[in-house]
Amino acid sequence: METGKRRKDAIAAVDREKRYLIADACALVNKASFAKYDESVDIAVRLGVNPKHADQMVRGAAVLPNGLGKTIRVLVFAKGDKASEATAAGADFVGAEDMVAKVMEGWLDFETVVATPDMMGQVGKLGRVLGPRGLMPNPKTGTVTFDVTKAVTEAKGGKVEFRVEKAGIVHCQVGKKSFEPAKLEGNVRALLGALMKAKPASAKGTYMKSITLSTTQGVGIRIDPSDVEAATEA
Repeated sequence: METGKRRKDAIAAVDREKRYLIADACALVNKASFAKYDESVDIAVRLGVNPKHADQMVRGAAVLPNGLGKTIRVLVFAKGDKASEATAAGADFVGAEDMVAKVMEGWLDFETVVATPDMMGQVGKLGRVLGPRGLMPNPKTGTVTFDVTKAVTEAKGGKVEFRVEKAGIVHCQVGKKSFEPAKLEGNVRALLGALMKAKPASAKGTYMKSITLSTTQGVGIRIDPSDVEAATEA
């Protein structure tokens, strides 16, 4: 009964017909949740692109200023001085062929993967393992680089990668329910700003068609896309 009441209260807190300003949506997230635990806060953005066309693929990364509210374990594929640099930067796991073999065997106790360009010949063998999980290093997201210090620091600090799905939607985590509204808003704006910058030149018409913010099990809160565009143009 208690869960049912919380659910009803959460549904009642959100006007499903309204498109909220970013700040108002972030302030409402807690009320729109009925789970007792500290849920993740996620955002879903439907874009006016057709991912079937290579020139309309939207992919990139955003550094969330307030992190994700969880510890990110980083695996770095590197050798020699770059391996030492990765360890000094705070990488959790560092290695070369030995680590490639370990992942091949099914080890996946990490959330982010970074690789130096000279290691990609080996790391490429892991495409079937890392690719479906969205973990494959990529130059476009800054995870294939010789600047391993920057890559590790950003990953630890709250860097998230995004990629448009077949239906034209981008899903991404932007924080935790326990975040102060201002911190959550900072993360949301950082992600949406990165999405705006990643707009393909070939995309016609409305780019951001709909934006929905919610906790893992909570009620979706619709955000007014014009608030994003206004902030980007300002």
